[in-house]
Amino acid sequence: MQKLSDILHQPEGRRLEFKAQLPTSAELAKSIIAFANDAGGEFYLGIQDKPREVTGLEEDSLIGLEEKISSIIHDQCAPVILPEMLFLNHEGKHIILTKIHKVSAPRVAEMVKILENTYRLVNIILINELALLAGKMDILAC
Repeated sequence: MQKLSDILHQPEGRRLEFKAQLPTSAELAKSIIAFANDAGGEFYLGIQDKPREVTGLEEDSLIGLEEKISSIIHDQCAPVILPEMLFLNHEGKHIILTKIHKVSAPRVAEMVKILENTYRLVNIILINELALLAGKMDILAC
C-alpha cells in the first residue's frame, strides 16, 4: 500500500477521491460505481480536497461512518460492489479509506463479501473478548 503522505500529494482523478465529510448517499454511490466500472479506486473520508488538508474524523464516529458507507454501497450499488474499508491515523487524525477493487465476476464479489464480513465479525468478537479478559484481570484497556 502506498504511503498516505505520498497519496496526499496526488490529484483527485478517476481512481482517487477525497472528502472532509460524508457526501450524500447519491454522491457517494456515484463515486463508488464510477470506481467499480473503471479500474477500481480509493475514497478517503476525513481529507479535504481543496485546499488539501487532513481534517480528520471524530474517533467515536468511525464505526458508525463505516457502517453508513457500507450500507449506502450495499443498498444503492448493483451488481454487488464490495468495499475494503480501513481506519487510518495520520498525525493523530482519523481517516476512513474505502477501497473499491475491480472484480472479474459477480460470484467473485459475493465470495469476497462473505470473507470480509466473516473477518470483520471475528475481529469484533476477538476485541470484545480481550476487553472482557482485561476487565477480569483489572487491566486498564485503552
